[in-house]
Amino acid sequence: MPSPASSAHKLTAWLSLFGGLSTLLCCALPSLLVVLGLGATLAGWVGRFPQLVWLSEHKDWLFGTALMLLTTTFFVRRWAATLPCPLEARESCEATRRWSGVVYWCAVAITHFGVIFTYVLPHFWYGG
Repeated sequence: MPSPASSAHKLTAWLSLFGGLSTLLCCALPSLLVVLGLGATLAGWVGRFPQLVWLSEHKDWLFGTALMLLTTTFFVRRWAATLPCPLEARESCEATRRWSGVVYWCAVAITHFGVIFTYVLPHFWYGG
């Protein structure tokens, strides 16, 4: 039976990844497509997936939630790292810690990519 620390560890890592990917889909990817001159591709995607418009309209809440999840995951990972792995499941516990670390840092990278393309680069390109 997995420990509560292991479950919280995995859950927050996956929620952080989900938050990071949603910021990538709502804001960073559309910005990148427009910068690369692929506006027609973006228009086709919006026609096919109209939910992208809703995500873009609520990007501040989306990024705030993603950053909150990343922060929570950071502290849960630190807390879980201090707990010992059970003897009968040491290998799986250590593997879970490694993979949740990979998932967490991928989520951090994706979210930072989204922040740069959504908030930082438009400020330099368009002023403001």
